[in-house]
This record gives sequence, structure tokens and C-alpha cells, in this order.
Amino acid sequence: MGEDPGFIGKNLNDLAASLQRTIIEILIAKLVRASKETGIREIGIAGGVSANGGLRRAVTREAEKRGWNLFLPEFRYTTDNAAMIGITGYYKYLKAEFTDHSVIPVARTDS
Repeated sequence: MGEDPGFIGKNLNDLAASLQRTIIEILIAKLVRASKETGIREIGIAGGVSANGGLRRAVTREAEKRGWNLFLPEFRYTTDNAAMIGITGYYKYLKAEFTDHSVIPVARTDS
């Protein structure tokens, strides 16, 4: 059995679809487990990931099956924070607002 150097190129769409399906299955399984362990039945999906059609369909089916109250934004509101972070970094760069490596990033503050 020989190797096909063009295998990935020839099968790229199928490989991507298989990877997406696997990731969605993992996410749904983790969501189901979290719901069972916590008893939480109010489920919200947001951010850029909520734009993924496969995930939207899978979580909608699971919500109907399990009686979850699903909060899923309209597609036009499924933005990714990466663009906002990128533009903020760009403007800070233009203003030469830099810091050194001693600064520790904090995702949330208690203010």
C-alpha cells in the first residue's frame, strides 16, 4: 500500500466535514453531561462559534430532545471577539501603548 501525496488535497472537503462533525459531537456530549450534572436546562450559545450551522442544528435538536430552554442569537449577532481584540490592539499600537512582560492578563475584574 503506497502513500498518496495528494490525499489531503483530494479529500480536503471530506476531512474538514469529518473534523467539524467530530468537534460538534464532542461539544454536544460535554453540554449534555454538564446539563445532567448541574441540572441546568437554560442553554446559551454565543460568540463566533454560534454562527456554525452544524453546531446550531445539533444544539437545537438536542434542546428539543431534552426540553432545554435554548438561547441562540440571530445569525447577524454571531460575531467573533477576535476582530474587536485585533482592532483594539491595532489602535494601541498606533498610539505606541505598550507594556512589558511583567503584566499579568486578567479576563475579569471584581469591580
